[in-house]
Amino acid sequence: MPQTVKAIRVAAYGGPEAMQLDELTIGEPGPGEIRIRHRACGLNFIDVYQRTGLYASPLPLALGMEGAGVVEAVGEGVTHLKAGDRAAYASQPPGAYCEARVMPAKSVCKLPDQIDFETGAAMMLKGLTVQYLLRQTQPQGGLHPGDFVLFHAAAGGVGLIACQWAKAMGLKLIGTAGSDEKCQLALAHGAAYAINYQKEDFVERVKQITGGQNLKVVYDSVGKDTFVRSLDCLRPFGLAANFGNASGKVPPIDMGLLAAKGSLYVTRPTLFTHIATREATQAMADDLFSMVKSGAVKIRIDQRYALKDAAQAHRDLEARKTTGCSVLLP
Repeated sequence: MPQTVKAIRVAAYGGPEAMQLDELTIGEPGPGEIRIRHRACGLNFIDVYQRTGLYASPLPLALGMEGAGVVEAVGEGVTHLKAGDRAAYASQPPGAYCEARVMPAKSVCKLPDQIDFETGAAMMLKGLTVQYLLRQTQPQGGLHPGDFVLFHAAAGGVGLIACQWAKAMGLKLIGTAGSDEKCQLALAHGAAYAINYQKEDFVERVKQITGGQNLKVVYDSVGKDTFVRSLDCLRPFGLAANFGNASGKVPPIDMGLLAAKGSLYVTRPTLFTHIATREATQAMADDLFSMVKSGAVKIRIDQRYALKDAAQAHRDLEARKTTGCSVLLP
């Protein structure tokens, strides 16, 4: 039977004011789909990219890529979930900023009883991102205990998970952040070093920390402001992974620059390539759940907003006022 739910949508690309609280009608799930009632919804920078049109989608656009709640109904062919299951997801298409939705089931995973709904909503997109970066987006020869890695925006939601996960792998994570307070937060979560890029040149500091040896890999979600200079932190055959654009898109790169700086590798990975299949999604989620249940990774939720206040949540995110994770509560 159709039901009416509240949801955040944008009718035209723009600033936070473009977000409207609409009423939508949803029905029963079709083949391969579920209906989930959210207890919490995650907030991510990709939501900003979609709202502004940097990542273009058909309009009107429902926002939000992750959430957690209770499965209300399952469609034909869905066998890994049933009505009443606690569940969480990071998934295309967007639409998580809502009370309930009908959506594809393949990226939805049962949420272990030990993990609460807010944590589930806050950790799926960010945690699965860290999983594919540290476990799968690796330089030549892989990563080994004792290796240095550079991780920009280390005090953000993805960054704080990465600090802890890297420490659990025995890696020495060098984090960057825009204030002394954020640097202290990264250190408290397992970063071996933290660089305040407002006060220090991160390229020179990386050279000092590594004794001039530089790094095998840089993980960069900041984009325009940091990426080209990040190449100067790499040793020959090093890997630069750009997985976000918080400061804007990375400008075009002269391929000759990669040769001149030491036969470097560059990649632009996305989570959704990695979770394209049900099997891959579950394997990655199992790794994430294991890290969280063991206590090796703790999900820090520093901001909570009512669903109707999603525009303010975006303002805070874009102004870099947030730390850790943020959730919207329907």
